[in-house]
Amino acid sequence: MTQNLATNTTISAASDDGTNRFATLTFERDVAAPVTVLWEAWTAPAARATWAAPSPSVSVEFLEADTRVGGREISLCKAEGQPDIHCECGWLALQPAVRSVNYEVVSCESAIQSAALVTADLSGTDERSRLVVTVQLSSLAQDMEAGYREGFGAGLDNLAQTAERTMVLQRVIQAPRSVVWGAWMNPETLPQWWGPEGFSCRTQRIDLRTGGEWVFDMIAPDGTVFPNHHLYVEIRPEERLGYTLLWGENGPKHADAWASFEDQNGATKVTLGMVFNTAAEFEDAKGFGAVELGLQTLGKLERFVTFR
Repeated sequence: MTQNLATNTTISAASDDGTNRFATLTFERDVAAPVTVLWEAWTAPAARATWAAPSPSVSVEFLEADTRVGGREISLCKAEGQPDIHCECGWLALQPAVRSVNYEVVSCESAIQSAALVTADLSGTDERSRLVVTVQLSSLAQDMEAGYREGFGAGLDNLAQTAERTMVLQRVIQAPRSVVWGAWMNPETLPQWWGPEGFSCRTQRIDLRTGGEWVFDMIAPDGTVFPNHHLYVEIRPEERLGYTLLWGENGPKHADAWASFEDQNGATKVTLGMVFNTAAEFEDAKGFGAVELGLQTLGKLERFVTFR
């Protein structure tokens, strides 16, 4: 069961000609997840898409997402009967599991409503973490303080719940990023190493592109067949891919997942993340050893690219 142990919001604002044009908002959340997981939930585009909407009546469409210093995120916030809200986020600093800084510009029908500087400070352990988000807000068209307080508060509640059902696996593979990426995104080689020790893959269809899919069975050492269906929603060559996991062809959704690839002095740091649909599914996955099985999969990838 997910929990928010601390949910505090403090507001201070400066007045200008009778209106609250400037405000500093601070949000704090304690999260029952490791700080490395919270960082991925906070920054990974696939994870951000799962918690960005502040309420079920609002949807968020991501038009662009590039989480790196100098990159930006463009999204549309949509609610029935209301004009779309356009949000541009630009990443200014990213210190993994420590701090991020970004600007945010919100507009509606081409009129800029607000600009803000958002600083997120993370701390914690392998079991729990803490997030402190400071928003320095300038309201340009109207007083946006109440909207920011409500929107950020609800979004960060969603973030905490998302982080608590997110699994993150990492491995540094002693091979160049281009080689690791090539082994992952080649329809001939991906089925050769995918899956835990002793498992094999039987492919029905494979199309590794944005909008493509992989329909396959994973076959356990005892012959048990596990039908899988991956739907690819984003592919950025040698950087990351995002996909949806289904239980069998066109079956129920299991998780939103992503893999990112970072160069580390000629080696490659691979991060594999999964946001499970529910906390119960996350606990079930941990219970049957998904962490160890996933790490075995990354180990098979390393063997594949280093001993061929």
